[in-house]
Amino acid sequence: MKILLIGKNGQLGCCIQEQFHSFLLDNPESLLTAYDSSELNITSASDIRTCIVRDMPDVIVNASAYTKVDQAESDFQEADRVNHLGVVALGEIASEYNIPIIHVSTDYVFDGDAVFPYKEGDETNPQSVYGKTKLAGELGLKKAHKQHVIIRTAWVFSEFGNNFVKTMLRLSDKENLNIVADQYGCPTYAGDLARCILTLCNAISEKNMEWGTYHFCGDSETSWHGFARTIFSIATHQGCIQHSPMVKVINTEEYPVPATRPRFSSLDCSSLNKYGVSPSNWRAALLDIIPKI
Repeated sequence: MKILLIGKNGQLGCCIQEQFHSFLLDNPESLLTAYDSSELNITSASDIRTCIVRDMPDVIVNASAYTKVDQAESDFQEADRVNHLGVVALGEIASEYNIPIIHVSTDYVFDGDAVFPYKEGDETNPQSVYGKTKLAGELGLKKAHKQHVIIRTAWVFSEFGNNFVKTMLRLSDKENLNIVADQYGCPTYAGDLARCILTLCNAISEKNMEWGTYHFCGDSETSWHGFARTIFSIATHQGCIQHSPMVKVINTEEYPVPATRPRFSSLDCSSLNKYGVSPSNWRAALLDIIPKI
């Protein structure tokens, strides 16, 4: 199996490349070709076509995205080019060559007013430019290419790139931290998401993949406040930090940011059970990656 990965330098892209070594043990004939934005600009149809024609992969994994959630509020054009128009172009060109796509989306396509975990078919209602452009990308891909798998995920962290875990560890020398406690979701380790994606690549190769949208996230809900407390507890216990700040509760209104976040964005991941994929055990992942960070 030949996999073309777009977005190799992001958290997920790095984890897919790392997990691919294990993937090769069961799939020794497989090949992963990975590109960053300087090598394959998803907003350039000519770049997309050139790489697809050169590599002729069996599946394309799009892990690229404009993820600067707050900046997107004042940079709609660029966010839309990456999260929407580029995804549509990718879908149209991949469809010409009959190459399936796995595309990663977000919990931000929902408004956060639910009280039970969101299922794939629940009504979408994004409240931010980021969420709106990601939803537009989903809808455009569905129209452009029948052979698609859209994976919505949430609160992604890893030992790579920039994320909430790294931010908390960087701020661990503070006496006090004010962390929002009325937004709830499920942290997701990018390494677990990478394993999920490679499992679905196998399903595509074996021709038993049901095209459509799926959810993948952590196995339990928490707030940003609860997430922070867990990070500091583990880091202190492991001796990775000397001092754990006092983590104080604040509400969303006390921490104003340009983009509106969902108050509740837990995702129901049960649709992936048939592929042997379980939700991310994010607490176990923290135990593993905090010493690495």
